[in-house]
Amino acid sequence: MPAQKTTKAKRPNNRYVIDVSAPADDKIFDVAAFEKFLHDRIKVAGRTNNLTEQVTISRDGNKAIIVEAKIDFSKRYLKYLTKKFLKKHNLRDWLRVVATTKDTYKLKYFNVSNPEEDASDDEEED
Repeated sequence: MPAQKTTKAKRPNNRYVIDVSAPADDKIFDVAAFEKFLHDRIKVAGRTNNLTEQVTISRDGNKAIIVEAKIDFSKRYLKYLTKKFLKKHNLRDWLRVVATTKDTYKLKYFNVSNPEEDASDDEEED
């Protein structure tokens, strides 16, 4: 009889990065407040304030927020919470959340061009 192999359930180790460098450099985004918001709002097993050692949130200066999870954790959930934070601080009209890589989100400005300025430029050329 062959020896039975035991298989351990592989624990997921998810590491997600939210790059907030652009708005943080312009001083319109408070990275510390965002980190606290995530810490207060992330739910583990259906409960907030239940992060323990399963989910860790850290800050890389004013450049990025790093969320590491040793449980199944959705990247989409981080996007949802980021958008919620932006809406709460009235930044949702100027910033958007864009996935740059498989495990990274980046806050980018909307490309807004003022149609009135474009029209005045056309009139000056005539």
